[in-house]
Amino acid sequence: MKESKYRSYDDLPLFLNSATVAKMLGVSPSSGYELMHEPGFPVLRVGNRMVVPKEQFIQWVKEHTGGAI
Repeated sequence: MKESKYRSYDDLPLFLNSATVAKMLGVSPSSGYELMHEPGFPVLRVGNRMVVPKEQFIQWVKEHTGGAI
């Protein structure tokens, strides 16, 4: 498992890219990218770019893990 350089939610940027999502979840970058294409994952599309708002990511994690990370 990859270890995240982020120690708390406060360390995260306001918008996460697929690499940051992957680091936070301890998965490969390609898995982070795939997750961002899943229905129900909180993605914001800005042109061709996909980002995840920090607060929505935190909420998604809490809903899917019982608050763990």
